[in-house]
Amino acid sequence: MKSERICVAAIMGAFGVRGEVRIKSFCVEPSAAGDYGPVETEDGRVRYELDLTRPVKGGFAARLSGVTTKEAADRLRGTRLYVGRERLPDLPDDEYYHTDLIGMEVMDTGGAKLGRVKAVLNHGASDLLEVQVPGGAAVLLPFTHDFVPVVDTGRGRLVVDPPDGLFEHG
Repeated sequence: MKSERICVAAIMGAFGVRGEVRIKSFCVEPSAAGDYGPVETEDGRVRYELDLTRPVKGGFAARLSGVTTKEAADRLRGTRLYVGRERLPDLPDDEYYHTDLIGMEVMDTGGAKLGRVKAVLNHGASDLLEVQVPGGAAVLLPFTHDFVPVVDTGRGRLVVDPPDGLFEHG
């Protein structure tokens, strides 16, 4: 089931002494994190106006409405910022919000169930799917068309063509 809200950024900590924060954007176009109107915390109880002020190492310096001191900014470290899905652009057919992939069943091209998507990771080059396989192990699979030729959001499953031996254990 599609999430009603999408995480667009996370607060990495204070930036400077006047209440600015450093954020990491999760948007394809990183500077777009501030384009979708007010953001809110994961529990939805706190809402902020987000103004990206300038690029900085590892993200952006930003101002959040109501945050005026370094101490207040420091307390927000690790806070994820969300917007309603309806405020985000529709994606092309071959692009997906990470939240929509998490929990999908993973099957091989022969129909064998391999596990479920636990997380979508990105450390710079491209997305990796963290697939939780039965027995508690996790496998990282590049999220490319070569390795994941079918994404069936209607049925909640991915069909994968992994390298030989990737899902074997023993």
